Amino acid sequence: MKVDIFDFILPKELIALRPACPRDTSRMLVIKDGTTSHQGVSELVDHLTDKDVLVFNNTRVIPGRLIGKCGEAKMQVTLHKRISAKEWDVFAKPAKKCRLGDRLNFDGLLANVTRIGEAGERTLAFDVDESPTAMIEALEDHGVMPLPPYIAAQRPIDDKDKGDYQTIYAKNDGAVAAPTAGLHFTPNMIADLKTKGVQMTEVTLHVGAGTFLPVKVDDTRDHKMHFEWGEITVEAANLINRARKNGGRIVSIGTTSLRLLESAADDDGIIHPYSGETDIFITPGYKFKAVDLLMTNFHLPKSTLFMLVSAFAGFDQMKMAYDIAIKDGYRFYSYGDSSLLYPQKDT
Repeated sequence: MKVDIFDFILPKELIALRPACPRDTSRMLVIKDGTTSHQGVSELVDHLTDKDVLVFNNTRVIPGRLIGKCGEAKMQVTLHKRISAKEWDVFAKPAKKCRLGDRLNFDGLLANVTRIGEAGERTLAFDVDESPTAMIEALEDHGVMPLPPYIAAQRPIDDKDKGDYQTIYAKNDGAVAAPTAGLHFTPNMIADLKTKGVQMTEVTLHVGAGTFLPVKVDDTRDHKMHFEWGEITVEAANLINRARKNGGRIVSIGTTSLRLLESAADDDGIIHPYSGETDIFITPGYKFKAVDLLMTNFHLPKSTLFMLVSAFAGFDQMKMAYDIAIKDGYRFYSYGDSSLLYPQKDT
């Protein structure tokens, strides 16, 4: 498919630079069967029954952006994939100043460039020990939260982002981008879901910075996704499969949970335990196997995520919904408002 068909014009003022406060006061555009309705994220519970199961991504965002020097040149890197206890693939800026064998200094945290990749990608070996926590501790001391460029270009990253850019259920270190649909959840929302008997479970997908990279090819068939590591435990898989067997729906909180569920599902929609990488790329025409409802934020034009939601709810329906969201002043992207998508009906 041509990438240009997924383009749209978004007024800059609709890019949310801070989240709603409280989080559950965000708006939620419900898209179902060619219609839209304006609701709030706290009304999600009204769409669910005690047979349904919500699937959350419990990855925790690490302070994965480092600012320092390569010699005398200023250097910024954003981690996006863990290779080993002390090695990471990163996106370097400016990449041409970051050459094989160079020594980088991030305010005392040192690293060597061990590989040159494509499109600004480098592999760095950091001067930390091999313990499981050493790298995370170093990032806590030297890194900052890796806010996406459409926010970081408009304001400084600050201490408030340490909490704002993290879900309340985050626990497994490794993401360098937040699973943003989950940012709307509060203890009150979780309590309301439990009171209604809605089932909940967690999976892990460590979201990489590649999720923000623009699609630079003309045709979706030529786009290469970056790998991300994910895990679905036996217990989570069993709960999900049992819910569907009993007539419940699988409700994915975010595109990251959806991508992992679809990676782990067989052709009959059965979720299998999963531990490994996925580079699944979902575009219109994809046949969904595992997910029945999707809660997700509003995505960038020509992004892989807008392609994914167009595949799930229908391309024409999503173009219509985004036009409505823009006209009605919905807040877009990571800190913005949400949507609840019902799947397009088979024709």
